[in-house]
Amino acid sequence: MVSRRVAARRVALGFLAVLVSAGSVVFAQRAWAIDYPTRPVKFVVPYPAGGATDILARLIGQRLSERTGQQFIIENKPGAGNNIGTDSVAKAEPDGYTILLVNPANYINATLYTKLPFNFLQDIAPVAAFNRTANVMTVAKDVPAKTVAEFIAYVKANPGKVNMASSGNGTSVHLSGEMFMMMSGAKMQHVPYRGAALAITDMLGGQVQVIFDNMPSIIQHIRAGSLRALAVTTEERSDLLPDVPPVSDTVKGYEASALFGMGAPKKTPPEIIAKLNAEVNAVLAEPAVKARLVDLGGNPLIGTPEAFGKMIAAETEKWSKVVKEAGLKVE
Repeated sequence: MVSRRVAARRVALGFLAVLVSAGSVVFAQRAWAIDYPTRPVKFVVPYPAGGATDILARLIGQRLSERTGQQFIIENKPGAGNNIGTDSVAKAEPDGYTILLVNPANYINATLYTKLPFNFLQDIAPVAAFNRTANVMTVAKDVPAKTVAEFIAYVKANPGKVNMASSGNGTSVHLSGEMFMMMSGAKMQHVPYRGAALAITDMLGGQVQVIFDNMPSIIQHIRAGSLRALAVTTEERSDLLPDVPPVSDTVKGYEASALFGMGAPKKTPPEIIAKLNAEVNAVLAEPAVKARLVDLGGNPLIGTPEAFGKMIAAETEKWSKVVKEAGLKVE
């Protein structure tokens, strides 16, 4: 019969072996995270190639590829208002090899859609912010208003006659306009298009009178004088349009910037998130990248995953109020 002392020793040794094994697993996971990435990383953009989100992802992804020695491959997964691409990342293996281009639709869709196959705030871990860009409140040349105050007066004097274009229902372009109507009391008719290009074509033709479009797609028409900028949607003036005031100079408290960044599936190891965050911040600090981001409408945002998470929560709450006030829903 085995003595109690021997039995106790065996139990203790077995427990120690479990601890050593568990410690080995943790050590291996950390070592693996430190070596990350050891193979190509899939960078999902939930929009077609060529748009502002795609341009931003390729800019950051190219420099990450050069810095890490592994390709960050852009995979465009458009559809369902950004939700197909986001869902694919939410359900991906949380190993750091599938990441998401986080964009304004993620914050808006959380309230806009009555049923989603994922919960963005819970299923996507924040990695790093990229930048925050302005939309531009822009009017057709035949609109007599030269300021935001004059435009509000013009809309109220012409009920039912002013059409507000957007690049589609539920986009940041649409919701920026809805927020303006909500806060100014100037009610307009919303005319959604399948993308900004078609909306701008009708703006140039005078069929619609105003759009709160993304800076990169509208600025060439403003500079050419074919359309007129009344205001930017950020709290501060933009370096690209220094003579154009913020909407908030007239409509107090208005802010409708577009926040972009990187996310990963929940349960992605914190060591990998920290490494990705550090690499992204290093890229954002490069003068050439900063200059390009300014060209795209906003300065880089260098910070922690936690700081980006707080920004995401604030944006989601902000747009939730606008969606509910406007009575918007997508089944």
